[in-house]
Amino acid sequence: MTAIMLPPVSQPADYHQFADQRSFFDIPNFYNVVSNLAILLSGIAGLLFLFNSYRSPAQKVFLSRSEYWPYLILFLSVAASALGSIFYHWMPDNAYLFWDRLPIAVGITALLAATLVERVSPAVGLWSLPFLTILGILSVLYWYWTEQQGIGNLNFYIVTQFYSIVLIVLLSMHYPSRYTHSKDIYQVIVLYAVAKMTELLDMPIYNLTGHFISGHTVKHLLVAWVVYRIVRMLQKREFLSEKRSALTAL
Repeated sequence: MTAIMLPPVSQPADYHQFADQRSFFDIPNFYNVVSNLAILLSGIAGLLFLFNSYRSPAQKVFLSRSEYWPYLILFLSVAASALGSIFYHWMPDNAYLFWDRLPIAVGITALLAATLVERVSPAVGLWSLPFLTILGILSVLYWYWTEQQGIGNLNFYIVTQFYSIVLIVLLSMHYPSRYTHSKDIYQVIVLYAVAKMTELLDMPIYNLTGHFISGHTVKHLLVAWVVYRIVRMLQKREFLSEKRSALTAL
C-alpha cells in the first residue's frame, strides 16, 4: 500500500556511472567487478556451513531440519547476487541490473522469514517463506517492467526491502529468539545500513581516498562482511530451552 501511495521514485539517469571506472587486465570497472568475489565467498561459506551442519547428527544450530530453508535461500541469493553484480558491473545496464537486484530482494525477505521462524513460530516463518520470496521477486519485476515502459518506479523494490529490515528489527526487539547469540542480528543490520550509506557516498569516498577506493566498492566489501557475520552467528549459536529463552528476554 505504501508503495502505491508514494510518488514514483525513478532510477537516476546517471545511475550506471559509478565513480571508479578504471579497467585492469581488460576487466572494465575492475574494482566494482572483483570486489563481488568477497560476497560470493561469503555466500559459499554460508552454503558450506549449512551443508556440513545438515549432515551432522550432533548439530545444535537448528531445532528442525525444515528451519534450514530460509538460510538456504538466503545464501543461494547472496551467491547469485554476487554473480549478477559481476556481470552488471562488467557491462552496466538495466538488463544486468535486474539479475543483480532480484537475488538481493529474495535474500532480504528470506532473512525476514528466518527471523519469524526463530522468534515468532517455525510454522509462521516457514509458511510465510514462499510468499515473502514471491513478494521480493515481484518487487524487482515491477521495477523492471516500469523501466521498459519508460516510467521507471523503484517504490515497490525500496519499500519491500525497507519494511523487511524494519520488521526484522522490531521482531528482534519484541520477541525472544529460541537460539543463543540472537543479538548478533543488530550488528548485521547496522553493518548493512553502513554499506547502503557508502553506496550513496560513492564519489565522495572515491575523492576522499585519493581515488584509491570508491564507496560502491566499499559497499561490496561491507556486504560480504554482513553475510559472514550471519554465518558466524549461526556457527556460534545453540538452541535455548523454553526456560532459558524466557530468562534471556528479561
